[in-house]
Amino acid sequence: MDDDIPTLRRILAQCRTIAVVGLSAQWHRPSHFAASYLQGQGYRIVPVTPAYPEVLGEKAYPTLREIPFAVDMVDVFRKTADVLPIAQDAIAIGARCLWQQLGVLNLEADALARAAGLDSVLDRCVKIEHARLFGGLHWAGVNTRVISARRPALPVLQAGGAGRG
Repeated sequence: MDDDIPTLRRILAQCRTIAVVGLSAQWHRPSHFAASYLQGQGYRIVPVTPAYPEVLGEKAYPTLREIPFAVDMVDVFRKTADVLPIAQDAIAIGARCLWQQLGVLNLEADALARAAGLDSVLDRCVKIEHARLFGGLHWAGVNTRVISARRPALPVLQAGGAGRG
């Protein structure tokens, strides 16, 4: 596995076009959240999903092989059992890295990617690793864009005893 800090830094610095396999258009899904973060960090996101024509303002492609331009990284948000054909497609399109997200750990796909000369990362989140290694602003979770140490104000009770009985 390519999971040492210098290797992860190199991958994230060099792989600027990322095909996200299984990218959801639903904002609360992990794939959408991670891809949105990466897009905000200047990466080109390429949605790979037959479910939507577009995600995050980018044209979606049903498969990796239908992308008409070069892709640096294939980021996989699919079940472990689905990864081997994705790895084969990543090799076929000339990707430089196969990245299996948290909870995705297909060792056969990893070995195939490595044998073909690709970097391969398993069971890690691209968003978390980018923020950890490059100091991204959203690394701890959801960014509400509200910064405050104040507690929300308590409701003011009307004189005369709301709540008295």
